[in-house]
Amino acid sequence: MDDVNIAVPTGELRAVIGPNGAGKTTLFNTLTHALAPTGGEGYLHGEEITHVPQEQRPHRGLARSFQSNELFNELTVLENVRIVVQTSETGTFSFGLLGDGRSQHVDRASEILESVGLSRKRETTAKNLSHGDQRRLGIAMALATDPSVLLLDEPTSGLGSKETGQITDLIRTVQEDLGLTLMLIEHDMGIVLSISDRITVLNRGRVLATGTPAEVQANQEVQDAYLGGMKEEI
Repeated sequence: MDDVNIAVPTGELRAVIGPNGAGKTTLFNTLTHALAPTGGEGYLHGEEITHVPQEQRPHRGLARSFQSNELFNELTVLENVRIVVQTSETGTFSFGLLGDGRSQHVDRASEILESVGLSRKRETTAKNLSHGDQRRLGIAMALATDPSVLLLDEPTSGLGSKETGQITDLIRTVQEDLGLTLMLIEHDMGIVLSISDRITVLNRGRVLATGTPAEVQANQEVQDAYLGGMKEEI
């Protein structure tokens, strides 16, 4: 990353786009402190979090959706969400928490599953879910930390058109219903243009442009670096 300065207002849905190698995932890794920054500062709701460790950031309100390879595949859908709810409350992760079936934890996990459309599959093991439902579960687990800011890294990658539409609708609904600030890495420009409030374009580790979908589509530098003939095709 090179002199990247991004400010996302509360409640905004901000897409981050750019060609492969532009620095999108590196940006998310830095925001979550999976990668420690070598310079600069980070703030969340006005509070500096530059050196806050990765495991503490969810407690500050910053969450990243769980990827398919981060699910607890042998646990049920409900158990996956419940263990995050309980870990969030206790600050300690342990599979032993599953033996502590406090009703408030089960109730909270059930509410989250209802909000993402997985309540009917609560007793299904994660490994037996479809690709799209695994993405739903990953989002549910992130919501279990009660975030104010949610990062989604290519949530529709590898999905068919039907599941892509369903996940897109879910993202929009969750963001609006919970009033979340949401940052989204997504390669599907149809999705980006339809749900984003603003878009930040990265290229070679630098911010190339930031603006509304219409402004980004009309930006010649963006056209040259990334979108090509997208404006005419959409």
